[in-house]
Amino acid sequence: MKKDNLKDQFRINEQIRAREIRLVGDNVPPGIYSIYDACRIANEQGLDLIEISPNAVPPVCRVLDYQKFIYQQKKRQKELKANSVKIVVKEIRFGPQTDDHDYDFKLKHARSFLSEGAKVKAYVFFKGRSILFKEQGEVLLLRFATDLEDYGKVEQMPALEGKKMIIMLSPKKQAAPKKTVKKEGEEY
Repeated sequence: MKKDNLKDQFRINEQIRAREIRLVGDNVPPGIYSIYDACRIANEQGLDLIEISPNAVPPVCRVLDYQKFIYQQKKRQKELKANSVKIVVKEIRFGPQTDDHDYDFKLKHARSFLSEGAKVKAYVFFKGRSILFKEQGEVLLLRFATDLEDYGKVEQMPALEGKKMIIMLSPKKQAAPKKTVKKEGEEY
């Protein structure tokens, strides 16, 4: 069974330990009340006293139905999660002596990745003694970046990390297409 961490996050009614609280809400006069008075106000309305901001001095509480409050919090979290942008990173691997055909093939894939909005992490992997060709790998990655400058911009210049030389490319923001307004009597 999934544990509900939202219910543990907020204190309600008798769980609130402060002597005085600041009461806010639609159905109560705002102000500073003793915990006893605030609980009495909540009980009279058949609602719960929920501690919204425990770190404030005095803590801020609200009079609401607790189940409704938790439902609203879950709904808000779900909306935030849906609106967040998920960044996809695609990797392309080269060797220090990558042939032109292989290079073109990987370049075509990188173009499609960048046009879809994904970041591209291109790297040259040095095996064994091929680490001696660091300059060749850097030239290859810089050539790769210049060939893709119409589709993306360099986020991180080539850097050697262990046996890999890595370059990061992020997609360029595409401008929205301009709308043409059709005037009366014109044909397209």
